[in-house]
Amino acid sequence: MSHRHEQPVLITSAAPSYEDQLSARRRRYALMMSLRIPCLVLAVLFAKIWWLALALVLLSVPLPWMAVLIANDRPPRRSETPQQATRQAITGSEDAR
Repeated sequence: MSHRHEQPVLITSAAPSYEDQLSARRRRYALMMSLRIPCLVLAVLFAKIWWLALALVLLSVPLPWMAVLIANDRPPRRSETPQQATRQAITGSEDAR
């Protein structure tokens, strides 16, 4: 019977790769910008309720600016420290013999 930990052992303090960070930031940008279209469409649909249409238009105005700021913000470095892996975890369990 093997005794495995639920969480994997952290053996490095390396940050996620640049490509992973870039794809996550692109997804955030696309999500934020895709929220602008429904706001503008709803503003047109609710044109007879002027205050609601105005609120939706005003909500959509800062979205591109916020999307750029959030997408260009790199994630902070993790403060986790690498954990020491035990020799048993490296070589396998006693039951594997």
